[in-house]
Amino acid sequence: MADVGDRKSVLDPWGTTVVEDYNHLYEEFGIQKFEPLLPSIPDPSMYMRRGVIFGHRDFERVLEEMRQGGEFAVMSGIKPTGEFHLGTLMTAKEIIYFQQQGAQAFYAIADIESYEDNRLPFEKTEKIAVGNVADLLALGFDPKRGHIYRQYKEQRVRDLAIYFGAGVTLATMKAIYGERHIGLYLSALVQAGDILMPQLKDFGGPKPTVVPVGVDQDAHLRLTRDLANKFRRKFKFVPPSSTYHKILKGLDGSPKMSKRNPMSYFTLNESPKSIGKKIMSAFTGGRATVEEQKKLGGVPELCPVYEIEMCHFVEDDKDVVETYKCCKCGSLLCGEHKARTKKIVTKFVEDHQRKREKLVDKAREILGVN
Repeated sequence: MADVGDRKSVLDPWGTTVVEDYNHLYEEFGIQKFEPLLPSIPDPSMYMRRGVIFGHRDFERVLEEMRQGGEFAVMSGIKPTGEFHLGTLMTAKEIIYFQQQGAQAFYAIADIESYEDNRLPFEKTEKIAVGNVADLLALGFDPKRGHIYRQYKEQRVRDLAIYFGAGVTLATMKAIYGERHIGLYLSALVQAGDILMPQLKDFGGPKPTVVPVGVDQDAHLRLTRDLANKFRRKFKFVPPSSTYHKILKGLDGSPKMSKRNPMSYFTLNESPKSIGKKIMSAFTGGRATVEEQKKLGGVPELCPVYEIEMCHFVEDDKDVVETYKCCKCGSLLCGEHKARTKKIVTKFVEDHQRKREKLVDKAREILGVN
């Protein structure tokens, strides 16, 4: 991995991801622009319509199946290190979107990665995973048309990782991920197994597969696409496609939400009172005084309060546009906007938590947890 000073962006799935300008990613990493595909998508998600999903790799082959009612899969997952937050919410909603468009859906509990990266024992991640899966089900994932599993328990994924180990060298892994301990390289091979498992005979054989992720996970897609080509003769893999969403700002104004600062994010299992407090304390794109705000207008592009509305909690595009315009012209003040957002978000969280509580037993059943 190149030094941070040598490039405009660093995409690191296990560390700090720096994106100064998303446009540079097209040149630096060969990611393709998503916007030109929008007119061809029958029912684009709000993330697609609003530019939150900004890039892709070979999404055209998945789009062709979507338009023709053909067979395709969607695959992504979660590293079980804690409760659902806004980043994992976005990925979950993307998977559910593709499932509703006809995809066979796969959701991995990346407990091997949690062990290798965070040293969390499998006994602990098993308990965390129950809550994560209950969240996924509460958001609308249909387990009858999907496969939810733990990496540690899924032998097919582990078998693929063993095969793939013969297809890479240490030099290749260093070039993609930088110098890491061997366990993280192993977890990367396991994730390649996750991504390509939907194409095994047990699940209907080779098919286009889309992996919706944050752009910081692109290294895994580059590795997996290379492995799919190397093992095509044996497995007849179709190189996986991917879509990339932007990294959310922290509520404190930081470039990325971080568990190191509890005021920069909230979880779906957090009390509505705590969430409301964080929203009311959030950084904004407003001016120093009310007078300046009314005269100069706000800067919604810098505002995490506007961002969480736009990315998660306001379905109608017209409402989002109206908020943007009112902020820009200064007619919407930050205190008013925060109060409105607090009401919208806490209502969503209260409804979600009620649904989630009823689905914990189902989550235990799916994961085989007593």
